[in-house]
Amino acid sequence: MTLAEENYLKAIYHLEQHYKNGVSTNALADEMKTKASSATDMVKKLAEKNMLTHVPYQGATLSKAGRSHAIKVIRRHRLWEVFLVEKLNFKWDEVHEVAEQLEHIKSKKLIDQLDAFLKHPSHDPHGDPIPDKNGNFKQIKKVLLSQAVIGNKYQCFGVKDTSSTFLKYLDANAIALGTEIVLIHKEPFDQSIKIELNSREITVSQNVAKNLFLKPI
Repeated sequence: MTLAEENYLKAIYHLEQHYKNGVSTNALADEMKTKASSATDMVKKLAEKNMLTHVPYQGATLSKAGRSHAIKVIRRHRLWEVFLVEKLNFKWDEVHEVAEQLEHIKSKKLIDQLDAFLKHPSHDPHGDPIPDKNGNFKQIKKVLLSQAVIGNKYQCFGVKDTSSTFLKYLDANAIALGTEIVLIHKEPFDQSIKIELNSREITVSQNVAKNLFLKPI
């Protein structure tokens, strides 16, 4: 598999979470920031390699082999993110692009030893689950801040938006993985939410609330 093919497999895997009946070439092109014709060509190549099936006017669906390969790429990416943050002191808003390059190193021995060296982490620095060597994800109950219950106590567990700008916003407000958060009030007018964390109160927008995952305490 080429680097580009692996990137497409990973993109289709993520898009399948939202497109249950098949990922359209337009949606895939938007995700990959390319032309629809380029996405169509790649879908054909991957279909020829039995990595996916494609039904006209319905979309692409990963085959068992394609899904397995995509999960391997995701595993490598998220393990490298953990390594960069924990061992090389990268910030969580700096690791994605570097991990995008490292995820294409295919040595199974290297990745298995990296996993062991990191003591088999279950989640990456953004809270996303890391599949084990058999492709299994550890499922943990989590909820978006926008859906959380007023008065309940939670722990920051992950982010839906992994953009550098959002992660820097969280850093600026001292919101990190593990931070304890109590919901105080939701404003009916704009759905902004007042929360308490680190013995202080702040108000966050609905856009922030729908991109921050919490775990009930």
